[in-house]
Amino acid sequence: MAHDSLIYNRQHLITQNEEHFLLVEKSNCCLIEGNPISQVMPPLLILAFVLGAVGNGIALCGFCFHMKTWKPSTIYLFNLAVADFLLMICLPFRTDYYLRHRRWIFEDIPCRVVLFMLAMNRAGSIVFLTVVAVDRYFKVVQPHHMVNSISNRTAAGLVCALWAIVILGTVYLLTENHLCVQEKAISCESFIMESANGWHDIMFQLEFFLPLGIILFCSFKIVWSLKQRRQLARQKRMKKATRFIVVVTAVFITCYLPSVSARLYFLWTVSSSACDPSVHVVLHITLSFTYMNSMLDPLVYYFSSPSFPKFYTQLKNRSLRPKRPGHSKTTPRPEEMPISNLCPFMTQDQTGIYGKQRSWQALKLCPCSDL
Repeated sequence: MAHDSLIYNRQHLITQNEEHFLLVEKSNCCLIEGNPISQVMPPLLILAFVLGAVGNGIALCGFCFHMKTWKPSTIYLFNLAVADFLLMICLPFRTDYYLRHRRWIFEDIPCRVVLFMLAMNRAGSIVFLTVVAVDRYFKVVQPHHMVNSISNRTAAGLVCALWAIVILGTVYLLTENHLCVQEKAISCESFIMESANGWHDIMFQLEFFLPLGIILFCSFKIVWSLKQRRQLARQKRMKKATRFIVVVTAVFITCYLPSVSARLYFLWTVSSSACDPSVHVVLHITLSFTYMNSMLDPLVYYFSSPSFPKFYTQLKNRSLRPKRPGHSKTTPRPEEMPISNLCPFMTQDQTGIYGKQRSWQALKLCPCSDL
């Protein structure tokens, strides 16, 4: 039955594509048979999906329900989390594709949509990682620049413009057929593995090297600026800025450099490595690293603001706190209460001075202690 279904789907797709003159000829694509890709890719994609969905889901919850004040930097990080979370929607389809030994069963339109979503959210993640690095550069290196005083509305407008650019740069994937029909299988790939892909290869390389140059420049200037101001470099806040930009750079290079390097090697040696199984395996595995970006970006959120470590700590404490049946909240003892709660006559200035003294003896300093 499964074999008959595969034959039917294949014949249906061939008929459909021939009607629109969109059939990818057998001579223009090859499907490498073998186990390495099918064995390696599903575990990697499942890991990226589970950790990415949980991490970015928690981050979006933190942004929406626990972020008290929003700033332009918060808006950029929120959109980075949105791009990562949307990417997670596509991973189950790619996991199924590799579990079936690269046999696509969802026809032409779903193939286009999935590849478009993967490319769009990959580009979106790169763009907003770059914007986050640039934003931190202006805050540390040029603190008096007008960029640091833009409103949330302006930042939201910038974000909408960036999304429009990302969509326009990847929408071509919706207009082309990506099915490769062969005797035994139908594959769905954004890259033609036997030749250069024109615009797709240009976008794939450009959206890496241009942001890489910007991120490296921002990282170097931030570290250099802090070293020049040694007293500031010792401050905890400035150390966090350095740690943050290092995390952004490390995540970007780790996730995107391997696939770009593998594709460049293929383009340089296309005449000899067109259907080389080892080259195909390396390219597919390195492409899976780009999905790992969604799994690692929660580290960027963690180091971006003090609010996120506190939020993660609260979640951890709630999950580890034992729940006793029938246990109700009790009123705290006086020695556990702030001094401002125990003394209604204390002025605002005095509350600021003694508010941290939570012992019962601190009432001796209170204006109403003789009452």
